[in-house]
Amino acid sequence: MNGLAQAIATVFGIGYLRPAPGTWGALAALPLVWALHTLGGFPALLAATAVILVLGIWATAVMTRGSGNHDPSEIVVDEVAGQFIALLPVSWAAWRMGLPVTTLWPGWVAAFVLFRLFDIWKPGPVGWADRRNDATGVMLDDVIAGALAAAGMMLLAGLWHGVMGR
Repeated sequence: MNGLAQAIATVFGIGYLRPAPGTWGALAALPLVWALHTLGGFPALLAATAVILVLGIWATAVMTRGSGNHDPSEIVVDEVAGQFIALLPVSWAAWRMGLPVTTLWPGWVAAFVLFRLFDIWKPGPVGWADRRNDATGVMLDDVIAGALAAAGMMLLAGLWHGVMGR
């Protein structure tokens, strides 16, 4: 097995933590998002998201080649990518307003909870991507879950700040 692919796919071994390796992977994304945003704002997080998607597809393909299991639980790079996507609106808002990204902590909580909900529940297009049974599908289901979480989080923020006037 390729050591670099294993390190990327398992996010340096985090995927081997039990129970709930997917949750551990999503949690591991949080300090990474903070660091990326702190170092380079929204553009850095957006660029890192693109890089992790490409590396994640490659690493997942290498890790699952010749295996009957297309999505082993230790592969959590997909959760990191999905959590990055879920937090893009938080990063964007903080960057545009010149705020520390941690100021928008309710968005972090909403993005995390919604992402895990969509990733576990696998509604509609998330389930479709998961059923692809290939490396792209492994990454794509979390990309879609992250996008749904981002949309849900923006809806909640709009309700909280717009409709409720807070």
